[in-house]
Amino acid sequence: MAEILRSVGLDVGTTTTQLIVSQLRIENRASSFSVPDMEIAERTVLYQSPIRFTPLLQGDLVDGEGIRHIVQQEYARSGIRREDVDTGAIIITGETSRKENAGAVLAALSDLAGDFVVATAGPDLESVLAAKGAGADIYSAETGKRVLHMDIGGGTSNLAWIEEGVIVKSGCLNVGGRLLKMKDTGEITYVSPVLDGIFCRNVGEIPSLQELEALAETLVSGLEMAAGLRAKTQLLDQLWTNGSSPWDGLWNGDMVLSFSGGVADCIENTHPPFAFGDMGPVLGQAIRKSRLCRGSYRLGTETIRATVIGAGCHSAQLSGSTVFYQNIAFPLKNLPVITQIGQLQLLDQPGVLALPGISGASYGQVRKLAEEIVEKWPMQPVLIALEADMAKALGHALALRYGETRPILCIDRVRLDGESYLDVGAPVGDALPLVVKTLVLKK
Repeated sequence: MAEILRSVGLDVGTTTTQLIVSQLRIENRASSFSVPDMEIAERTVLYQSPIRFTPLLQGDLVDGEGIRHIVQQEYARSGIRREDVDTGAIIITGETSRKENAGAVLAALSDLAGDFVVATAGPDLESVLAAKGAGADIYSAETGKRVLHMDIGGGTSNLAWIEEGVIVKSGCLNVGGRLLKMKDTGEITYVSPVLDGIFCRNVGEIPSLQELEALAETLVSGLEMAAGLRAKTQLLDQLWTNGSSPWDGLWNGDMVLSFSGGVADCIENTHPPFAFGDMGPVLGQAIRKSRLCRGSYRLGTETIRATVIGAGCHSAQLSGSTVFYQNIAFPLKNLPVITQIGQLQLLDQPGVLALPGISGASYGQVRKLAEEIVEKWPMQPVLIALEADMAKALGHALALRYGETRPILCIDRVRLDGESYLDVGAPVGDALPLVVKTLVLKK
């Protein structure tokens, strides 16, 4: 029997803010005589908000109360209530992904976001969500082609390298349409610090169209370097965001470029240079004329809405069904991930231990692992995520040693790295809904 989750996605970007409500249908794909295998079988978008300009207080500081007002309005329009929300993500992206912005949004939405909607920011997660929201992973899986997806927004361009439908690498460059803001007269109202040493005009000045086109060509050359279509220079290092490093170009003849984001709408559609109060139209046309579009390329099934579609439909996943838990109060939020038992002593708050586990583990192997965890785990609760399908056995072994009152959670079929945070929701059938987050916040 299928179960239904209601998911909310909120994308607070450099330029725009969007919200969607989607429905996730959960099914058991295993036979009647097998261990349950719960999967998200279908994702359906139920509501999409209008595209709003992100409310700012000054510069690029987000107006938390302004975001709250938008969410209240869109909840009312969609007919959703706080108690209807099961899962989802608030993604704070681009130039707005700063710690003070994340804090302001969290504080403003603390009583609206539901028990399992999470707030997160980070270029790796945004790259994955945008690629999935634009359908780039499905395109790669269906065609067998290698795809480099670029989600080009107001402040950043998030890149995802996809092979046979699997995202194998991600990255992010400070390339976006809103690095330079202008009035409809062409007068500059904002210059991003990212452009220091690249663009010499200041607020109040009116650059020529040729100057804007030259700036756009410089930014696009950075994207070409990231794609392996141009030899690397120091520019690529300058544009690459904190927390990531330039990858080696892997371009070959069967590669397809895929685009989403607000600037993607300006690649094939011509707009007046200052139509949106920024350099987005000029940047889009520079991409269209560049090496990026001389070979095979596609626009995503979603462009400006790609990230919010990804947040609402693709942020949640399910654990395996052979889980174990006792005395756990769901949901669990923002659990830091550690990947070695020896790191347990470093925990100063509840965290999750991520291990590969042992395929086809024997009783002796399970007992030995349980004893090592009991010896070194410093606090309650005991939270473990395994890749191998052995969570129930390990959970029972831990419960025998800790006793019936100790909070214990063991889940499997989950792969986590040490730079992630994990949210765990209440059980759906025999599985648990999860949101894996990479919180790489700008200083």
